[in-house]
Amino acid sequence: MRVAGQNYQTIWLDRENSKVFFIDQALLPFEFSIRSTSHHEDLINAIKTMQVRGAPVIGITGALALLLGMSLDSSDVNLNNLSQEIIKARPTAVNLAWAVNSMNGEIQKIPQERRLDFAWNYAEKLIQNDIQCNHQIGVHGGQLIIDNNYNNILTHCNAGWLATVDHGTALSPIFEAFKNNQNIHVWVDETRPRNQGLLTCWELMNEKIPYTLIVDNAGGLLMMEKKVDVVIVGADRISINGHVCNKIGTYLKALAAKANNIPFYVAAPSSTIDINFKDEINFDIENRTTDEILKINGLDENKQLSIISFSEFNAHNPAFDITPNHLISGIITEKGIFKPETLKTVYA
Repeated sequence: MRVAGQNYQTIWLDRENSKVFFIDQALLPFEFSIRSTSHHEDLINAIKTMQVRGAPVIGITGALALLLGMSLDSSDVNLNNLSQEIIKARPTAVNLAWAVNSMNGEIQKIPQERRLDFAWNYAEKLIQNDIQCNHQIGVHGGQLIIDNNYNNILTHCNAGWLATVDHGTALSPIFEAFKNNQNIHVWVDETRPRNQGLLTCWELMNEKIPYTLIVDNAGGLLMMEKKVDVVIVGADRISINGHVCNKIGTYLKALAAKANNIPFYVAAPSSTIDINFKDEINFDIENRTTDEILKINGLDENKQLSIISFSEFNAHNPAFDITPNHLISGIITEKGIFKPETLKTVYA
């Protein structure tokens, strides 16, 4: 997608120099910076510190960390150890384990002397697959927006192209519908404590799509006032029964949408569907440092990045919640739009 008129991916390969390049999202929207590395530890740290964030691109970054980490030792033992180290970086987004395990499994089918060359090719295949899947999410979801004449769309967290290699998940239908001349305005939740809504605003601004930033608790009132036509969010993990794990606060938006008879859609690639997640939370809900609540980054009057601290209050910082399937109107994947309860007929 575009930044100042130029097209970028969030992450890409430089095979000739054995490097990975990625946009440092921890600095956005205040500073646009591109990092490069030849070391898998840097990519693991990028996942932990949210220099890359969003379930699909976390998965791709994990696979590329495996690629860099096996450059000196492509043995099964090292591949398995590296895979476990990478997957532990962030436990909730299922795409990370999916991408790393997929790459590890395919590499181990190849004779060791050919593994590194194969891994570079497979990594590029994963990157291109992510781009294609998210474009198709946009095609299906964009048509949904156009067919129902959804003009005012509310979204939560950032599920745009920054959360993927390109196109995005929840924002992909918005980009596609806007490109096809649909009249669109987006209500953007700030999404405390990481304020990923600022990233959504930054993306929409670059695409010249009208938007308004709102505090997280404003959505319910806007729905009561009939100022929201549809809610579209992304996902970090989707159960085979259609329950959705996503950024903290998603559940409350779904409750408000249900109470006001507003459609609530989830957009995510098939790699986000976890066939082992059914009716109970049998995975870790990530609890992040309370510094994210008690400290805020911003620009001072001199346009310099500064930190405001709320001192040493007690705090608790779960990063995700679960939205039950009965609150969800449909799940948009690259294969189409499905009722939550019918996912198992396609993916089980």
